[in-house]
Amino acid sequence: MIGSLNLFALQAPGGSLGWLGFAPLIFIFAIFYFLLIMPQQRRQKKWQQMLSELKTGDKVVTTGGLRGTIIALKDDSLHLRVPPDNLRLEVSRGAIASVVTGDEAAKS
Repeated sequence: MIGSLNLFALQAPGGSLGWLGFAPLIFIFAIFYFLLIMPQQRRQKKWQQMLSELKTGDKVVTTGGLRGTIIALKDDSLHLRVPPDNLRLEVSRGAIASVVTGDEAAKS
């Protein structure tokens, strides 16, 4: 067959061409893993640890921007006292963005 192309003649012996074809994909995946996936996993683990260490009296900020003091803890929620009128709000634990330290509380 004169018009047909023999694909086996184009491959290098030993199949090394197949491995070299995947090398850029492996390299790109490694870059994505180290730049995107790994930092996100670290952030998630740190946030989960912060949620597990919450206790009454902690000053927190919710994802909605509310600042308050924890007055009661439940399994999946907590009660906040929010100034200036000392409102009592029940929020989900997942809504807590951060715990405010003493230095940050002094600034506000």
